[in-house]
Amino acid sequence: MKKHLVIFVKAPRMGRVKTRLTKDIGNFKAWRFYRRTVKGLVKRVGKGKWKTIICISPDDYKGSFFDKRYSVMAQGGGDLGQRMQRVFDDVPKGKLVLIGGDIPTIEKHHITRAFDALKNNQVAFGPAEDGGFWLVGMRRTRNRIAPFANVRWSSEDTMKETSANIKSNVRVAYVDMLNDVDTAADLS
Repeated sequence: MKKHLVIFVKAPRMGRVKTRLTKDIGNFKAWRFYRRTVKGLVKRVGKGKWKTIICISPDDYKGSFFDKRYSVMAQGGGDLGQRMQRVFDDVPKGKLVLIGGDIPTIEKHHITRAFDALKNNQVAFGPAEDGGFWLVGMRRTRNRIAPFANVRWSSEDTMKETSANIKSNVRVAYVDMLNDVDTAADLS
């Protein structure tokens, strides 16, 4: 069964990335943090026993920031849930793990653990302390799983609402708890 790692990112444009962090540390420092975090993340986890795809917003990005060895696809329109669901629906079947680009502590073993969890489960989550999740993975088969509708993103209930959208007969695993960086407090 084929494995895909999708890294969800925004184009590294100053003033357009890490907008909540920008309020605390300013545009330049937030932009620099984002660029360094994304570059480091792709370098650490891009190569593995999976195909890595960079999924970028906005769709018209034409820069050279991302490593040319990896496929690039557009996120498309809609809210975060619609854009994530599109990835799970459009990427060829197999195991797919999707992560954000703003989690500086992700290592290759976290991705491996998520793919391993999908051997016996249809869905895997990497929960975050703030009530969200930093990773979602699915073993995509004939039955479409669509957990992202009507979820309040960036809230303390994001994980709970997403999980509630999954039918009770679907096996779900939870892997490591990590955190993304949204504010200056998250940097410490």
